[in-house]
Amino acid sequence: MQSFIFFLFGLLAKVPLPLLHAIGNLAGNLAFYLAKGERKRIADNLCTAGLPHDDAMVKSVLRETAKGGLELPVAFFREPQEVAGLFREVHGWEHVESALAAGEGLLLITPHIGSYDLAGRYISEQLPFPLTAMYKPPKLDAFDAVMQAGRVRGKGKTAPTNMQGVKQIIKALRCGEATIVLPDHVPDPHEGDGVWAKFFGRDAYTMTLAGKLAQVKGVKALFFCGERLPAGKGFVLHIEPLRGELSGDKVHDAQLVNDNVEYWVRRFPSQYLFAYNRYKHPAGAPLPPLQTDNVNQG
Repeated sequence: MQSFIFFLFGLLAKVPLPLLHAIGNLAGNLAFYLAKGERKRIADNLCTAGLPHDDAMVKSVLRETAKGGLELPVAFFREPQEVAGLFREVHGWEHVESALAAGEGLLLITPHIGSYDLAGRYISEQLPFPLTAMYKPPKLDAFDAVMQAGRVRGKGKTAPTNMQGVKQIIKALRCGEATIVLPDHVPDPHEGDGVWAKFFGRDAYTMTLAGKLAQVKGVKALFFCGERLPAGKGFVLHIEPLRGELSGDKVHDAQLVNDNVEYWVRRFPSQYLFAYNRYKHPAGAPLPPLQTDNVNQG
């Protein structure tokens, strides 16, 4: 299985981006009719976010999601200079340069929008030091081997989403290096700290890690997004500072991070991973606030 996945990814990595995205469009359109559960979840999540949730929008989200999956082989197996050549514009790089000049560690936060793996690879190759990305290993060991091979190359490193990985990340930041965190994963209550915070007005179990890392001394927190251009024309990298002020209170800071994610989702709604079950209640997590109040009153 592992050999087959390596072969398949290597093959897909050679496919021109316009053709790869055309395949993604076909796959997304097909998924609209075959994946009824995914279609409903996307529509429901779009509705919760106050965004258009008609069939046309759901199809658009499915197409962009399929493109994102097909871009993984490109991020994992193409040479760094080829990946860099896919980015047509970069906005906000001055924030990175400012942090570098100040000797600050870089906390790079990206929601599941656009091509975050390609954007992360681009950023990694521009930095003078290693970039460590936190990630949750997939259930399929063979696919995990491919992901590790694709991400741990050049200046790229990975850290698991557990206490050992957090310690690795903090050490890297204190050494003035960089890390990438995706803040909109539902955290595992047994492996990390989570709190209930609003996401588009609905309770969502939210990681506290991004807020905590942003307050490590000498760290600059920046949000980024790899916007996917239409017709396989490439990508645009957007980088902006964290919006708002962190307080050290984990609920306040988790809410602030969610507010930032909302801002980016509204900018690129069709490219957000709305198929993800962001509102699930993981086993072992406490009840949401409203349910807890109801239990106490009962």
